[in-house]
Amino acid sequence: MATPYVTDETGGKYIASTQRPDGTWRKQRKVKEGYVPQEEVPVYENKYVKFFKSKPELPPGLSLEAGVPAPPRLDSGEPGLSKTAKRNLKRKEKRRQQQGKGAAETLSRTLDKVSLKEPAQLPSVPPAPRAAPATNPDKPDTLSTTEKAKKIKNLKKKLRQIVELQQRIQSGEISHPSREQLEKLARRGALEEELEDLELGL
Repeated sequence: MATPYVTDETGGKYIASTQRPDGTWRKQRKVKEGYVPQEEVPVYENKYVKFFKSKPELPPGLSLEAGVPAPPRLDSGEPGLSKTAKRNLKRKEKRRQQQGKGAAETLSRTLDKVSLKEPAQLPSVPPAPRAAPATNPDKPDTLSTTEKAKKIKNLKKKLRQIVELQQRIQSGEISHPSREQLEKLARRGALEEELEDLELGL
């Protein structure tokens, strides 16, 4: 709301008297030349704000007609990606291809092992324990190299624990091993085979 000014015969400038909401009147005030009321003072803007407000939204040389967004260019691969992102995509694709080749090779190796070992294992191994290792040859194919390394580390730890348990039993430290300890000792052969398969897969 603009401030109402009144000028008198002598050339003095006054802010006119106004009525308050409660019904009382404000008296008129004399104003010096060049006075700007508080509500009419423009908000301060630093030079950066002024620059960005005056800056056009379109790049220099581009008209409003050409301001319609064009479809992004397809250089190589995905649209609208930076050079680094495109390079990373290429690397990922390369890794996938290498893993696919590596998985195919390990699959063929494990199939050769299964077909060669199966006739020899049939008479000596009962059918119940054979069911669990049958799924294990497929596991190494799907694991990445870091997962394989973790699995190998875990298997070595388990084997180390089994060896320590066996030494404690032989030294007499454990006179009556529990059922879980005996089961752990019985798994030693299967763990060694799995470890050997994983190490060959790397």
